[in-house]
Amino acid sequence: MNGSVPIGRVVGVPLRMHWSVPLLVVLFAYGLGRQTLPVWTPGRSNAVYTVASVVGALLLMGSLLLHETAHAATARRKKISVEDVTLWALGGMTRMGRPQTAAAAFVVAVSGPLTSLVLGGAALGAGIGLHTLLGWAVPAAVLVWLGWTNLFLGVFNLLPAAPLDGGRVLQALLWWRTGDRERAERAASRSGQVMGVLLAAVGWISFLRGSSSGLWLVCIGLFVAFVAGAERQQAVLRTGLRGVRVADAMSSPVTTGADWLSVRQFVDEVAVESRHSALPLLDFDGRPSGVVHLRALARIQDAQRDALRVRDVATPLAQCAVAAPDDLLGEALDGLRPGTGLPLLVVDGGRLVGIVTAKDISRLVQRQTLRGRREPE
Repeated sequence: MNGSVPIGRVVGVPLRMHWSVPLLVVLFAYGLGRQTLPVWTPGRSNAVYTVASVVGALLLMGSLLLHETAHAATARRKKISVEDVTLWALGGMTRMGRPQTAAAAFVVAVSGPLTSLVLGGAALGAGIGLHTLLGWAVPAAVLVWLGWTNLFLGVFNLLPAAPLDGGRVLQALLWWRTGDRERAERAASRSGQVMGVLLAAVGWISFLRGSSSGLWLVCIGLFVAFVAGAERQQAVLRTGLRGVRVADAMSSPVTTGADWLSVRQFVDEVAVESRHSALPLLDFDGRPSGVVHLRALARIQDAQRDALRVRDVATPLAQCAVAAPDDLLGEALDGLRPGTGLPLLVVDGGRLVGIVTAKDISRLVQRQTLRGRREPE
């Protein structure tokens, strides 16, 4: 996600934090210290409220991290690749590959909300016990607030609307029930679009009635509707690609370049003549060795272009998407690892025979539309 920085690793995958997280901590701390705690535990000093509110906000961020960690850990147990976990203003996001079975999709989706519900119950019970046994009102209030917040997050995430976890659960159940993955994705994403609009409308009405928190709900609703719409488009695309083989979509012949050329030679002799923004590289034996993107070449200073080989700034073959001409295009796209996007290198017998780019897929879909294929319901 743009604007995020790496801060470590969790369950073996990179952990990133978006710039909006410190702002979120401040907002939660302000609400807890200036509104909730003074009402629940009146008569304490501002210093007590400030320290307690900061601790509570940090504990909540820790809860969000555990929610996403549950997704990542469960996905790894189900042999699903996970690229990273990112904390941001709307909670968190775990980027992973697509589950290959409905059961795996269900378990991964439900693991996060269940973690939030368990954390909420534990914090609520601890807060009540702390107040009852020791009379520590402020720490108990922080734990009770943390508990109710986690319970709310767990329930909210279970709303049956993609991209919320509940939408993933709905999708997995429909997939299991119908056996049609794309149909399940379309239904879950449509539910997300409807739910997003409803949340935004409720938030706006709440704001007009004087509740500033309504704007937060508007943002969440618009985000849900936008992402659900994008996911519906992807589901429709996958449906349209049923039965289509990689060879049907690939560009061939394709411009290639020798990976041992200097950057300057490659730019002057190959890149300027190409119609693609990503170019395959070939080694001394004529076999594909990677892909270089024109934007990567453009970032290289002029003084370095003679010293650097183009392979030094390319994505190596091991990190590229590769398929055979007779592979199903939909399955090839589903098999893309997180962080490994197009182009798709088409290799037959160790030799490059073509590539598939986003424009190739778009052109294929347009041809199918002209032939009269209708968008499925």
